[in-house]
Amino acid sequence: MNALLLIVAGYLAGSIPTGYWLVRLVRHEDIRTRGSGNIGGTNVWRNYGPKLGTPVIVFDVAKGFAPAFLGTQLERPLIGVLAGAAAMLGHWRPLFLRFERGGKMVATCGGAFLGVAPLVALACAVVWVAIFVATRYASLASLLAAVSLPLAADALGEPWAVTAFGVVGAVGVVLLHRTNISRLLHGTEHRFQLRRSRPAA
Repeated sequence: MNALLLIVAGYLAGSIPTGYWLVRLVRHEDIRTRGSGNIGGTNVWRNYGPKLGTPVIVFDVAKGFAPAFLGTQLERPLIGVLAGAAAMLGHWRPLFLRFERGGKMVATCGGAFLGVAPLVALACAVVWVAIFVATRYASLASLLAAVSLPLAADALGEPWAVTAFGVVGAVGVVLLHRTNISRLLHGTEHRFQLRRSRPAA
C-alpha cells in the first residue's frame, strides 16, 4: 500500500503545472499560447526570461526528485523508479490541466534520476551542460543527455531497474522531441538565449 501511495503521489506531484500556473499568476497569460506552447522551463525562459524560467526549472526538477527519492529511501529502488516515472508521466499529461499536453519531461526526468541514482544524474548533467555550451541548442543537449542515461547507469553498476528506467526515460524524451529533431536535421532549430531579445507581446 505504501508503495502504491508513493507512485500515486509521484503522478500528482508531476501533474503540478508549474510553468502554466506561474505565468498565469505573474503575467496573467497562458504559456501554452507562447513559443512552442510547452509549459516547461525552457519555453518559459525563452518567452519571459530567467526570472520566471529559473523557478519553473527548479520546481520541475524537484517534483521528479521528491517522489523518486522518497520511494527509494522508504521502499526500494524499484519503487523510486516507478514513483519517478509517474512524476514524469504527470508532467507530460498533468491531471491539473485535464490531461492536456504538459512538458517534455527533461527536468523532471533529471530530478527523478537525482533521487534514485545521483551519480547517473550528475554524469548526464555534465553531458547536458557540455553540449549546451558548445551548441546553444537546449533540445540537442536534452536528447544526448537522455540517451546517455542508460549508458551511465550501466557503466556505474546501478540496479537493473535504474538502467531500465534510463531506457524508458531516453525513449520518452526522444519521442517528445520529434519536432526538435526535425528542425535540427533541417538547420532550423532555435538556439537558446540566456536573456530574451525582446519582451513577450
